[in-house]
Amino acid sequence: MNYQLKMAVFLSRVGLGVLFFYAGITKVLNPSWSAAGYLGSAKTFPGLYQWFASAGNIGWINFMNEWGLTLVGLALITGLLVRWASLGGILIMVLYYFPIMQFPYVGPNSWIVDDHIIFIFVFFVLIASNAGSFWGLDSWLKRHSKWI
Repeated sequence: MNYQLKMAVFLSRVGLGVLFFYAGITKVLNPSWSAAGYLGSAKTFPGLYQWFASAGNIGWINFMNEWGLTLVGLALITGLLVRWASLGGILIMVLYYFPIMQFPYVGPNSWIVDDHIIFIFVFFVLIASNAGSFWGLDSWLKRHSKWI
């Protein structure tokens, strides 16, 4: 891979990492934050999302959401376990996508493709390009681990 392409993937990885880290850490640091309102207003698969928002589930859902975003962001920033973090990011984006979708519209300004889908595409690029192997800790981990 040439230098310009590596730089573009690197900047995409770090930029997306900062975005996810900030989204997560602001939720972690805000004790009154909850996903209940977002989940409870789901337009697609409302039964599933209302189950996520139920009193018995919202605690672990909030925890997974807050820390999932934060850890995906941290992994992308550092370049550590980027493939696993990207898979987690894809899962998060799929779970964020459906509550706002009222097929074929996603929110008031999108038709099928919105920012969640673009993020998913970027995560696929990070996986396919092995983005953590250049200017990231994945290259160090690969050199120092016999399991990877």
